[in-house]
Amino acid sequence: METNKHIIICVGRQLGSGGHDIARMLALDFGAKYYDHELLDLAAKESGYSEKFFEKNDERRGIFRSLFHMHSAAVPDDNLYLNGFSQDSLFKFQSDAILKAADEGSCVFVGRCADYVLRERKDVVSVFISASKRFRIDQIMAKQHLDVPAANKFIKQHESQRASYYNYYTGKKWGAAESYDLCIDASVLGLQATEKIIADFIRKRFGL
Repeated sequence: METNKHIIICVGRQLGSGGHDIARMLALDFGAKYYDHELLDLAAKESGYSEKFFEKNDERRGIFRSLFHMHSAAVPDDNLYLNGFSQDSLFKFQSDAILKAADEGSCVFVGRCADYVLRERKDVVSVFISASKRFRIDQIMAKQHLDVPAANKFIKQHESQRASYYNYYTGKKWGAAESYDLCIDASVLGLQATEKIIADFIRKRFGL
């Protein structure tokens, strides 16, 4: 169902919860553009810096621990610090890309603190998608080709980075109900039914 109304949907998600798939379904449902890793390309184009910087920094803090191990051809200048290039600069470039995309039309943003970046807008709804640990482990095992212990470790490591990134830049708590308009467990009814519930919530929220 496409709508002429300008709607911005921000999707936070636990690793392995199916959040990416649900976000794509929402984008199709509302005729909106989908932004996940696409935001990294947008931010790179807006800033003039290599997309590799944004990939290294993607929803994690501490890029400068690994930044200078990259090939020098990817570095825009010999001294990034003298140019004012920092972790916060990367976040600012990414935020600018989010703001620009939101101005251009209806969007579904996955992660990257989009709910915080767009907090002043009235056409934004924020959703957090969780799932049971067993569901998430099964998803990660299938996608990453890992066994149970490795999948569990993968989830813990990446979610710790994601939570730290979100908490640092937003001043809110990642995954906490009070940080979002709607929180839902996708493992209860499955991805398609969960998407329908979220879509119905959004339609009622905006009177569609």
